[in-house]
Amino acid sequence: MARPSTQQQRRQDVVNAALAAASEHGLRELSLTDVANQAGVTRGALLYYYQDLEAILVEAHAAGMERVVTEREALVQEKQSATEKLTVAIHAGLPHGPDDALMRLLYEFDMLAGKSQLHDELVRKLYDAQLKLYRDILGEGVADGSFTLTGPLDTIAMNFVALEDAYGLHIVAGGSVTVAEALGAIELFAEQVGARVTR
Repeated sequence: MARPSTQQQRRQDVVNAALAAASEHGLRELSLTDVANQAGVTRGALLYYYQDLEAILVEAHAAGMERVVTEREALVQEKQSATEKLTVAIHAGLPHGPDDALMRLLYEFDMLAGKSQLHDELVRKLYDAQLKLYRDILGEGVADGSFTLTGPLDTIAMNFVALEDAYGLHIVAGGSVTVAEALGAIELFAEQVGARVTR
């Protein structure tokens, strides 16, 4: 297997530094200097690989989103039944707790939507991935008789995404909702719309 080039590795190091610095300072206060300090390099060294802070953040957003989407889909595919898949999707779609830095950053990145076409595309890509995951699971459950949905499949899938996004934001933004409370609420919704989960 070919080894990644030095430039690729340096760019990845910068992305990792940006994620760490953003977790510490928050996106609104983040500066190029913060990322440089986290990476242990000069601002000039960063600008050799990236045009500006925005370019770094776009790549950091994409990297963080890819990890969340890919890992979640892999966990779901390990399960056999639609019921098990739905349960795993719900659990993996929420932050681990108020200190889940990556999930907090993804919510902060959402606030950049409307300010950058690239961020807009990434936000849409994440939403599309969430929606497709729930649609596929619900469709599988309907096809094998596990689920008897009480409304349109697409609408129910949209509501799953809306619930996990809303509860997830409250989990990381001050902990006004606990992970257990969010899981209970989403699982109750699943049962109310005719989709079963495992307890």
